Amino acid sequence: MQSLEQILEKYWNYKSFRPLQREIINSVLDRKDTLALLPTGSGKSLCYQLPALVSGGFCIVISPLIALMSDQVARLNTLQIPAAYLSAGMHLRDCERTLDHAMQGVYKLLYISPERLQSKSFRAWLPSFDISMIAVDEAHCISQWGHDFRPDYLKIAELREYFPKAPVLALTASATLQVQEDIQQQLRMRQPAFFQQSFSRKNIFYEVRYSENKVADTFHALSNAADNHIVYCRSRRNTEMLARQLSDRGLDAGAYHAGLPMVRRGSIQQQWMEGRIRTMVATTAFGMGVDKANVRSVIHYDAPEHLEAWYQESGRAGRDGKGSVALLLYNAGDIERLENSTDLLYPREPYLREVYQKVCEYLQLPIGAAPDRYFDFVLSDFCKKFGLQPLQANHALRLLQQEGLWTLSDAVFHPPSVMIQLGRTDLDHLIASHKDAGLVLTHLLRLYGSLFYYPTPINVLSVARHAKLPKESVHQILLQLNKAGAIEYLLPREGEQLYFHHERADSRHLIIDLERIRLLRKKHQERTNFIIRFMKQHTQCREQMVLSYFGEHSRQPCGHCDVCATQTSTKKSNKTVKEIVVTALRSPLSLPQLLDKCNETDPELVTATVRGLLDEGVIIKDVKGLLHLKYRPTV
Repeated sequence: MQSLEQILEKYWNYKSFRPLQREIINSVLDRKDTLALLPTGSGKSLCYQLPALVSGGFCIVISPLIALMSDQVARLNTLQIPAAYLSAGMHLRDCERTLDHAMQGVYKLLYISPERLQSKSFRAWLPSFDISMIAVDEAHCISQWGHDFRPDYLKIAELREYFPKAPVLALTASATLQVQEDIQQQLRMRQPAFFQQSFSRKNIFYEVRYSENKVADTFHALSNAADNHIVYCRSRRNTEMLARQLSDRGLDAGAYHAGLPMVRRGSIQQQWMEGRIRTMVATTAFGMGVDKANVRSVIHYDAPEHLEAWYQESGRAGRDGKGSVALLLYNAGDIERLENSTDLLYPREPYLREVYQKVCEYLQLPIGAAPDRYFDFVLSDFCKKFGLQPLQANHALRLLQQEGLWTLSDAVFHPPSVMIQLGRTDLDHLIASHKDAGLVLTHLLRLYGSLFYYPTPINVLSVARHAKLPKESVHQILLQLNKAGAIEYLLPREGEQLYFHHERADSRHLIIDLERIRLLRKKHQERTNFIIRFMKQHTQCREQMVLSYFGEHSRQPCGHCDVCATQTSTKKSNKTVKEIVVTALRSPLSLPQLLDKCNETDPELVTATVRGLLDEGVIIKDVKGLLHLKYRPTV
């Protein structure tokens, strides 16, 4: 029998495990419930992928992001490890085929979204599965006290009723002590083994900077920088605007957010992965599950709403262990936004009931209806129709989602579908009397057996090949048949979707857990107060604050944050560093050039000294980012 190290090298080409990976894998193979807190980039996925290979049956992996599941499955298949995924919005036929293969033991890993986990069709297959273990990725999503609560996660523990002997592995990069306890309770973990890497990231230099010109500061931070970078913005509008502004200044930057077409998003991500675009300006979902080691800097253009998000996103820098930077920019506008965020994120009861009523009107659902299906739901159109402010309405929708009323999805793809409206006799007459239409209908009936019963997803290109007609001709024939009432032909669509879970209630009598929302408001306010304090203070080591927040303590300052650099430069021979910098700036230099010239001096001390000299007006920075000596100080 091969050792774990031999399997690791055979499939992943690694000769040794990263810290704690082997211990976690052994724990799972000993069939122990296991909770693991591992920072971003520490190899969490291997902790369930490898044991799945050496166990009987297959591992079921619950993951919140379709893009993450898709990327991991593609990589596993490249490594000759059989894997598949199921997500909300997949074709029914594809789901059934995947489930049938899972029952037959084709896969070693089956990834599934928490929404799909709740579907009746999936539940019907569960008793026939041979599941060796249950892995819960982004496990903090199960906790109401975490930063990304997903109500569908609360149903995961029901899997234990089907597979009582299968160990549960819960994985997350960021969880406070309260969230850790909640994860164990909600997943019904039995005396779980606990593994935690330090939250310290010694290769990342943490910097928080007040900025009145974020575009310029972002540009200067990225100009002349090597490798790849991520800049996080809070809104799609800021994402596109900043990418454009950076490009206009000569940086190769691309924009990525959920509002872009799927093909466009895939193309931009691929260009960034291949290094053809070095800077990705994106909303915060980008980067989860993206295995790119040489991200040299992560910049938060907009201040994050809490420390967990900042920590998780900044950890996408320096996954190769090399020196990297996490820069957080903020200004008075950010502070004001954060101070007002509680009322925005957690609207009062009357507004929640109003939004619920308007959603039901938008979807045209009468009281008592229980559609249990996806609806097209475009937030901008919804808000325009009812005169609602989009940001506030979006948070109300998300809060009601946490009540288990519906599931919102930014990008669920629905392929074209066909349902025949005619009876068999009329259909036979149509096929006989119209050559091309008859040809298309004949091949549709041969390819799809459910056209008489419900709208069935079809592949227009496949129909065209079988009928030996151009794809566009088949599309036009289907449109004509739809107009004539012979079939219902729904065009492919991609965009925002809302899955309505429950029986529609009168908004006046809708049951809302107001006490839960009150506690969430209180918890959010505490987290917001902390991130504001974290940004505005300049006396306490930033990493010490991070470690304390997550229940870990360090007596020694980290030495790799802006606070430590400033304090070190004050304690050490600040005069000597000033002399070195002033001497080097006899001719204008960019900061990277200056650091190269002062290569025998601590770069953090040089950077801190430059910042001080800029504040004093001793040196200035021109529009090209070059540093000039304005006058020679007495040092």
